[in-house]
Amino acid sequence: MNFTKMNGLGNDFIVVAHFETLPPDAGRLASAVCDRHFGIGGDGLVFILPSSKADFCMRIMNADGSEPEQCGNAIRCVAKYVFDHNMTDKQHLTIETLAGIQQVWLVVENGRAKEVKVDMGAPILEGSRIPVSLRQEQVVNEPLDAGGTRFAFTGVSMGNPHAVIFVDDAPGFDVEKWGPLLESNPMFPRKANVEFVSVNSNTDIDMRVWERGCGQTYACGTGACATVVAGVLNGKTERAATVHLLGGDLYIEWNDRDGHVYMTGPAEEVFTGQWVKPGV
Repeated sequence: MNFTKMNGLGNDFIVVAHFETLPPDAGRLASAVCDRHFGIGGDGLVFILPSSKADFCMRIMNADGSEPEQCGNAIRCVAKYVFDHNMTDKQHLTIETLAGIQQVWLVVENGRAKEVKVDMGAPILEGSRIPVSLRQEQVVNEPLDAGGTRFAFTGVSMGNPHAVIFVDDAPGFDVEKWGPLLESNPMFPRKANVEFVSVNSNTDIDMRVWERGCGQTYACGTGACATVVAGVLNGKTERAATVHLLGGDLYIEWNDRDGHVYMTGPAEEVFTGQWVKPGV
């Protein structure tokens, strides 16, 4: 299996583009290749597949073998890959995901994609659709108990579920302690990505993330989108803000005309190789 290692702000993926359909053992394969000691190492295995509905289809398997509906950092990597590897000459693409078809725009310099802007769609705010166990039109600043501590969270789905929690100091927060307790809290029937957020100004945010199926990662594109939406719902931020993640910055805009969230950020290709491990 030929692969390319890529990352979006340190959220790293093993990208493969020679399959026609998702292989039946995709989850088991992802667990093997994403292992950082016995495999290639990555937060997820990304398949670029043909699509009858869009220019390309993206399917992603987490390191634990589960499949998320969407991944903002992965879709930027996919867009860069197909352009830089001459699979398309379009600078405006459509990519099919389990969360729907998404529009992508490339910023190209010297024949290579430098930055990628993605229409992440409209956020889902209704409790039953996020989903959370609260049946409310919006889930804003609601209590959440874990490990003997009470938090307040705002629920947002960007095609995948997020719990945004505002804290005093996101960069210093103990994500490794609280992330797994909150991810699998009974509040979240499909588990949740958990963002710990501190607001520097109404256009400048620090965020750390615990991703379901991955653990703490350097960045989460859908999480950054959910964070700005939660910031607006809680009256803490404007509709456009820079989100500082462990791996770098994303610019997020919740457009008040079409209601969609737009994410702009980089993607990088690191190396290529061939997976030859027998039995997988």
